[in-house]
Amino acid sequence: MTDQSSRVTWVDVRDGVPRDGMPVAAAITGRYPADGPGPDAGPGEEFWLVRPMYYTTLHFAEDGTQHKDCFVDSDGVVRLPHGLDSEETVTHWAELPTLPGRTMHFVLGEDVAPALQDVWGDRPTG
Repeated sequence: MTDQSSRVTWVDVRDGVPRDGMPVAAAITGRYPADGPGPDAGPGEEFWLVRPMYYTTLHFAEDGTQHKDCFVDSDGVVRLPHGLDSEETVTHWAELPTLPGRTMHFVLGEDVAPALQDVWGDRPTG
């Protein structure tokens, strides 16, 4: 059986950002929206969570807004590094782990089946 454990090294965004286009795990902080409408609603609950994102030096949102040096999630939500003007910011990032039994993050085409066979061996999949 392949050892499928990974070690994560978090990088504080104040110490540096990923390479352009790099997929990462991003630690995000902000506040959930307050419950209920109106001026009596509180500020919402503070959170700090991890999301898969990618870092880019230039991103154009669907509405045409240009963002520089930002993190973008799969829904197209843009988050800036902590300390910049954003309701939700990225405090830390980490490289995503490689695929089990591999030193790479992706395998394509005809190489997928042999790669899966290598990590699954003869173990039934069902």
